[in-house]
Amino acid sequence: MADNQIQLPDGRALGYAEYGDLAGKPVLFFAGAPNSRFMHPPTEPTEALGVRLIVLERPGFGLSDFQPRRTLLDWPDDVAAAADALGVDRFPLAGISAGAPYAAACAYKIPQRLTRVAIISGVGPMTVPGALEELPRVRRLGAKVARSAPWLVWPLLSLISNPHRDPERFYERMLSGNSDADRALLSRPEMKAMLLRHYLEATRAGMRGFARDSIIVSRPWGFAPADISVPVYLWHGEDDANVSLSAARYLAQAIPNCQAKFVPGEGHWLILKYWEEILSELLA
Repeated sequence: MADNQIQLPDGRALGYAEYGDLAGKPVLFFAGAPNSRFMHPPTEPTEALGVRLIVLERPGFGLSDFQPRRTLLDWPDDVAAAADALGVDRFPLAGISAGAPYAAACAYKIPQRLTRVAIISGVGPMTVPGALEELPRVRRLGAKVARSAPWLVWPLLSLISNPHRDPERFYERMLSGNSDADRALLSRPEMKAMLLRHYLEATRAGMRGFARDSIIVSRPWGFAPADISVPVYLWHGEDDANVSLSAARYLAQAIPNCQAKFVPGEGHWLILKYWEEILSELLA
C-alpha cells in the first residue's frame, strides 16, 4: 500500500504509505529530507511487533501538495487530520533526521493525540551554540543561506541536490558526507536501491518542498523543547557526521521527559540496527 493520499480539510492532498501489519498497532513515521513515503525502517521488526507503520509525506514531497509559507508548527495540524482520516485516535510516532523537528513539533502541539515519540538521528535546533559549525560543509552553507537569503535555497538545491539530474552522482555525493559506519551501510545494494527510489520520488514534483523543508529546519522552531510533555526517546550515534551532536545533547537535556541513548561507534543510520528496540520503546 504505497500510493495513497488523504484529502486534508483545506483541500490539499497528503501522500502516505503503510508497512508491516496493516491490521496492527498504528505508529506514524516521518522521514528526513527530501521526504517520501518510500523511506521506511526495516520491515521485519515492524511486522514481528504487529505494527502498522504509516509513513507521511510532508507538503511538496511525493504525492503531497505543496503548501506555501508553511512553518514547522503547521505540520501537527496535518498529522492530526491524517490520523482522523485513517481512523487513528492516539498513537506513537517517530521522526528521523530532518523529520525529527516535525516529531518534536507534534509532541509540543498535539500531545493529547500522542502516547510516545522517538527522535532518531535528529536535526536539532540550529540556535544551539556550536550546532551550525558541526554540520558538514555543504549543509552548513545551506543553513546559512536558508537564514540569510531563503529565496536562494530553491535554485541552489535544484542545481546541486536534484537527484533527477544524475541519480548515481547524487548518491555518491551523499555517501561522501557520511561516517565510515554509514558508508558501509549505504553501500549495500538494497539500501542504495531503496534510498534512490525514495529521493527520486520525494522530488518528483520539483524542489520546492525540499527547499521549504530546508528553510524550516534551519530556523528557530517556534516553541521551547522544555514545553514538551509527551515521553520522548532520543537515539543518536556519536559518530553521526550528518547532524549536530551538540544539538542532540541539548534536546536530551531540555525535553523534560526524555530518555536518551548516545551510541558509540554508530552514525546517522543507526535506525537500521536498532529499529526493533526503538519500536519496542514506543509500544511499551
